[in-house]
Amino acid sequence: MNATTTTFPSTVKLKIDLTDEQFFQMCQKNNNYRFERTASGEILIMPPTGSDTGRRNVKITTQLDIWNSQSSLGEVFDSSTGFTLPNGAERSPDASWVKIERWNALTPEQQEKFAPICPDFAVELRSHTDSLKELQEKMQEYIENGTQLGWLIDRKNKQVEIYRPGKDVEVLDNPASLSGENVLPGFVLDLQQIM
Repeated sequence: MNATTTTFPSTVKLKIDLTDEQFFQMCQKNNNYRFERTASGEILIMPPTGSDTGRRNVKITTQLDIWNSQSSLGEVFDSSTGFTLPNGAERSPDASWVKIERWNALTPEQQEKFAPICPDFAVELRSHTDSLKELQEKMQEYIENGTQLGWLIDRKNKQVEIYRPGKDVEVLDNPASLSGENVLPGFVLDLQQIM
């Protein structure tokens, strides 16, 4: 008897009509999976992050949170946090940050679910199974919805793409660090253990 092996893509895409509440509840009841929803309503089911990518991602979030604890300028979020962007998409950056005044303007109910806000700063860390094109489209979507600074860290090609509103994407080859510029004043991400 021959065994049949089925290979699935790294991200499964489904078209299911769900209300915001139904989508939120599906995510809560299936928290072993990572879900996002595009602006057109397509549901993306992604496998959990691999151990090595997760280890590197926590270094990004930790550095960002240490800076934020000292500056008290906003709130830091990890990769399991969902945001409802102005275009209707529900996205979960690998690391993100929202200015404190924007976060505090939300009601407690809005903060509890997928907050209806686009992060001011967003990071995506490319794993070996991530499509570079899809991550680039996601970064552009963040910028179009209000993100002021975005970093796409591509370990595979040892590059970082920097996204800013109204500017061309800047590509850095194997940088040692990244500056938070005027969005995250004084923040410098050490990439030594991330790239």
